Amino acid sequence: MNIIMHIDVNNAFLSWTAVYLLKRGFNEDIRYSESVIGGDEKARKGIVLAKSMVAKAKGVKTAETLRDAKRKCNNLKVYSPNYKWYRYMSNKLFSFISSYIPNIQILSIDECFIDYTSFKNIYGNEVEFAYKLKKEIKEKLGFTVNIGIANNKLCAKMASDFLKPDKVHTLYEHEIKEKMYPLPIEKLYGIGKKTSLKLKKLNINKIEDLANADEKLLSLYFKNQARKMIDSAKGISDSIIDIKKRDASISNSTTLSYNLNSIEDIYKVIFSLVENVCSVLRKKDKYAYVVGISLKDKFFKTKSHQKKLLNATNDTNEIYEICKKLASELYNDDSIRLVGVSLSNLVDHNNHQISMFDDMNNKDINNKLDKIVDNLKLNYGNNIITKASLLNNNINKKD
Repeated sequence: MNIIMHIDVNNAFLSWTAVYLLKRGFNEDIRYSESVIGGDEKARKGIVLAKSMVAKAKGVKTAETLRDAKRKCNNLKVYSPNYKWYRYMSNKLFSFISSYIPNIQILSIDECFIDYTSFKNIYGNEVEFAYKLKKEIKEKLGFTVNIGIANNKLCAKMASDFLKPDKVHTLYEHEIKEKMYPLPIEKLYGIGKKTSLKLKKLNINKIEDLANADEKLLSLYFKNQARKMIDSAKGISDSIIDIKKRDASISNSTTLSYNLNSIEDIYKVIFSLVENVCSVLRKKDKYAYVVGISLKDKFFKTKSHQKKLLNATNDTNEIYEICKKLASELYNDDSIRLVGVSLSNLVDHNNHQISMFDDMNNKDINNKLDKIVDNLKLNYGNNIITKASLLNNNINKKD
């Protein structure tokens, strides 16, 4: 049976800022004072990006304005984010973990999965190893992590979100009913606030209720997502650890000046990002086997989804349609503040395996059109041409 671990940095931005300040002689550990990491006040009206436990205890919330946070904490200290340092600390963390377990999948800047299955014979019991790893990260890098251990990625992620900070939790198959079923439905990974409200109207209040729900009834409200939601509630997931070289990829993301609240608006942003990454891909004369999408919600939680293709491609329309499908599977009605697209597993050739459903004539036409668009944008700027369906259909400000 597989043994998967999910490693998640506790309060990453604030913890890493604390490490940065302490290394430079700062006489206070901001993790134990009324402290927050504050965003750009001009661009995002002073949003709280991360908060200390002390500030949290006084009611400070992530994504609220600094003005509101200061009303709750008279002595609140605000520190600017240092993304260059965060990336440095992230790389240090993943490099350290990789020195033990090379089978690592990076989920975001502060969390990853590792496949421990084939390493149990080397390092021994997984729980004992997790405690050892957690201890060494704290001693060598100066911050704490939570580690969730399970038989698949979904349950490992759920386990790491149990009691924090600096903990190790298990959620094996035989523990799902005991540990996961009693949790409120909004605690299930992949269920957003709006979705949980819809479920509660159907008298689905706990994860157990969703696990035992009638799929046909649920499909009336959630269509093809119903089966996946029920499986998740049962702790069922066939997602595997995806190991990829971090330098063999092209990605682009954008943080929006206001949040998006519909999948249609997200599609429009995705198309712009796809155009950019595909243009770079074609300039490098490369083709991608893996297409990925990431969405960050207003609470700064990032979710990602990807698809491995039968045939590598650099076709804009093909990649756009794949990204749309991935986004529709990932989106759960939350307000989205960042959208990202990535292309990985890059190769020099696209040895196309022909299917009876392929239209090779259309593929050739699309390839020629992509090259024409690339040349037009190179010579006349990015705004010279765009997809017809996006014209006169600008994203409306919702938040």
